[in-house]
Amino acid sequence: MTGFARVDGGFDDRRWTWEVKSVNARGLELRFRLPQGFDALEPALRKAVKARLARGAVSVSLSLRGEGAEGRMRINEQALAGALAMVERVAREIECAPPRPEGVLALRGVMEPADEGGDEAVGGGAEALAARLSDSFDDALAALQKARREEGDALARVLASQFDEIEALVAAAAQSAAASAAAIRDRIAAQLAELLGEAGLPEDRLAQEAALLAVKADVREEIDRLRSHLEAGRALLLEAGPAGRQLDFLSQEFNREANTLCAKAADMGLKRIGLDLKKVIDQLREQVQNIE
Repeated sequence: MTGFARVDGGFDDRRWTWEVKSVNARGLELRFRLPQGFDALEPALRKAVKARLARGAVSVSLSLRGEGAEGRMRINEQALAGALAMVERVAREIECAPPRPEGVLALRGVMEPADEGGDEAVGGGAEALAARLSDSFDDALAALQKARREEGDALARVLASQFDEIEALVAAAAQSAAASAAAIRDRIAAQLAELLGEAGLPEDRLAQEAALLAVKADVREEIDRLRSHLEAGRALLLEAGPAGRQLDFLSQEFNREANTLCAKAADMGLKRIGLDLKKVIDQLREQVQNIE
């Protein structure tokens, strides 16, 4: 299911923004983009997401900044020390002029934005800041859930309409199937009369052949199962918990029965109903991929 949430927060001189978004996926996929020095938050954040969501590709990003820090840069002491050590090593191997300061500062990772976090950004209130960030993230998750619920309500109305279409087609198939036995008998009689002429075929033999073909073409079991699947699908729409996987499985069962009905169809009328049924079921399968 899709959804987006953005929550701003602050603590002391720190300001931050959580952005959480989700798109459709068969399972639950999580991606985090956290500032340097805040990776330790990720396990708790993952646990929080899994406790609330069951399906979707969820992306989480945190931008953290200090009050008035925008546009400022700072030196990454660890990266600078590593760069100077490499310069000294190269100087021992090759005779060359010492590097200029601006050249060292231009090396990747030596200079970084002051709002990227790290121990310096966290400061002495690291635990308190982490707690506030966690609370703010819970707010972002709640907002994402609200957005997903709104989409779910809209999808439920679409699915209910598709179930109504399936029900109408199943009723039409049942009506068509009820007349199929007589239609088969009349068709056999007409074909034999044309082939055999006046000799014809004994009435009891004709009845036997018609009965055998009618049994092979009997779709009452498929119709009963389709009606049962409809009942189960409507019940799932009323449940409060995740139903996407169950509806996905149910749509496959719908499709299986529709395929069998088309294969057994004794006339084009019933076959056309079966094809229309498959069309609606395909639309249903597309929609349930979006449901948690």
